[in-house]
Amino acid sequence: MLDFRSIRHMPTIKVAMTTFPYSIDIDAPLADAWAMMLQRGIRHLPVTEDGAIVGVVSERDLRLVLRPGSAFTDGAVRLACTTDAYTVPDDTPLDVVAREMADRQIGCVVVERHGKLVGILTTTDVCRMLADVLESRFAAGEAPDDDPDGDAA
Repeated sequence: MLDFRSIRHMPTIKVAMTTFPYSIDIDAPLADAWAMMLQRGIRHLPVTEDGAIVGVVSERDLRLVLRPGSAFTDGAVRLACTTDAYTVPDDTPLDVVAREMADRQIGCVVVERHGKLVGILTTTDVCRMLADVLESRFAAGEAPDDDPDGDAA
């Protein structure tokens, strides 16, 4: 856990992202993406083509395409992936990324360095970091002060 009490500047996305994430090729079978997510316990996969980042596919995307009766069950990842995924360099300030995720209501950000995939930041990563910030700011076992105005009866 990072000690947020000692940080004197805005951290970059690097402190919260999952490094070296799994990825899948855009022409891989949808079933391979689904199997990888189930096996690894993940909900988002960066999508690449010839080594370049081209998008992201989520568990939700796959559920929509692979539902019973769908004509795409034997298709490739390109049928389900989002090609306009939010992608940022690894030196992007964390507050900028978190705000954009909230504003766009998206579940992940693909992180790159010189056009190469280096990480992924998910809402789970952001929640974990928020918990770390709260733990470092407030002593464990400290009674909560849910009345900031101090006018509770």
